[in-house]
Amino acid sequence: MHEYTSIKNWASEDRPREKLIQKGPESLSNAELLAILINTGTANKSAIDIAKDILEKSQQNLLEMGKLSLTDIKKIKGIGEKKAVTLMASLELGKRRQVALALERPKILSSTDSFNLLSPYLLDKHVEEFFVVYLNAGNFLVSIEPISNGGLTSTVVDSRIIFKKALELSGVTQLIVAHNHPSGNLTPSEPDKRLTEKIKEGGKLLDLKLLDHLILASNQFFSFADNGLL
Repeated sequence: MHEYTSIKNWASEDRPREKLIQKGPESLSNAELLAILINTGTANKSAIDIAKDILEKSQQNLLEMGKLSLTDIKKIKGIGEKKAVTLMASLELGKRRQVALALERPKILSSTDSFNLLSPYLLDKHVEEFFVVYLNAGNFLVSIEPISNGGLTSTVVDSRIIFKKALELSGVTQLIVAHNHPSGNLTPSEPDKRLTEKIKEGGKLLDLKLLDHLILASNQFFSFADNGLL
C-alpha cells in the first residue's frame, strides 16, 4: 500500500492547478482535470485518488462518465452532494460544447458527418431516443428535432410528427433520422427496418428525401445508406 501524501505537499509542478497554469490544460491527465473540480480530498485520499475512483467506475471512458447520475457520483467515497453537483455541471457543459461544435459544421455530406452531429444528443442515453435532422437542398442543416423517447429497447415513433415538423420548417427537402441502442448492439431490428421504409415512402409523397437512418451505440454507428438498406 502506498503512503498517502496530500496534494498540497507535492512539488508545485506536479500539483494539478499549478501544472495547468504553467503548462496548459492539455498537459493534464483526465484524473488531474477531475481533481481540480473535486478540489479537496479526504483524510486518506487525495483529490487525484478520488478522481481515479470515478474514472474506474466509468471504465476509464469519459462517455461512460457522462451516463453517471448524481446518485451514482455521490456513492463514490469522498464525493458529497456539492462535489457531485460540480461534476455533473461540468459534464453537462462538455455535452453542450459538443452540440455547439457540431452546429458549426452544418453541411452534412456523409454518414460520419451525421454521426458527429448527432452523437452529443444520443450517445449517453439510458433509453432509446429518436431524432430527425432536417436539411435543405444543399445539404445544409435546418434543424435537429427530438421526436420521441421510450424504454431500454424501443421507442414509439409517429412518422406524422416527422413530416409535420418538416412542413413547418422553411426550406426542408431532405431528412436523416437516427436513434440510439442503449444495449450497445448496432444491428438494426426488423421494426427499425420497417420504420425506415415507412418514412422513406411517406417522404416521397411530400417530396422529402430520406438520406439515411443511423443507429448509434457505444461511440459507433450503423448507417442504413452505407449498408444498402435505403
